[in-house]
Amino acid sequence: MSRRTGKPSYQLSVPDTRRRRLVRVAVLVAVIGLVGVLVGGVAGYTASQPDGVEAAIADIRKAEAQRDSQQIVELTATARRLREEISPVLSALGADAPISGQPGPEQARQWRQTMLRAAEPFANPPSGTTATNVARGGLRSAVEQASLAVESYFLAVTGPPTQRAALTELAKRQAVQAAAAWSVAATQLDQVNIDAGQGHQHVYLDAGPDDGALAPDGAAEGSGG
Repeated sequence: MSRRTGKPSYQLSVPDTRRRRLVRVAVLVAVIGLVGVLVGGVAGYTASQPDGVEAAIADIRKAEAQRDSQQIVELTATARRLREEISPVLSALGADAPISGQPGPEQARQWRQTMLRAAEPFANPPSGTTATNVARGGLRSAVEQASLAVESYFLAVTGPPTQRAALTELAKRQAVQAAAAWSVAATQLDQVNIDAGQGHQHVYLDAGPDDGALAPDGAAEGSGG
């Protein structure tokens, strides 16, 4: 038999409901307080450590500058080596070179191998600053244009004789464009060397077609660093 309390049944659940509500409020207050402590701690740490943040940023920038400086040194060395290989080819294909008496198929095949080797350093280039990437991209474009000139000449000396004159003239124009592209890249490379403290580095073509090509300035090599 159930006991009667003498109170209406709806009053029996009031204490439990109120207790649960109080517990939820207490938990909510505790969570809000914890979040406030965490946010305040982070804000306080950030505000109290400005020198540490600035130092970390400075270290990152210093590391980037050192990495880019090394890339510039390596790219300049690569450009000097490629210049020695490409200059004779572009000279032989230049606008002033006579059509008659030019090298035959065997020499053209050797030039093709030379251009394949010249393209290798640009197959998987590193990523540097925008200025350094522009210099590297300019050199790559010049090498690619020089390769097209060689391919045109190879077709000229191995294809039908009736097409030789036209293809040779095409090779000449492409060689001129390659020399012009190289001069722009060399100018950019000179500038990034100066900006990196290396001074003037003039890696222009020793010889070859110069129609529309930029000329090096008169500054001494290594000056201006």
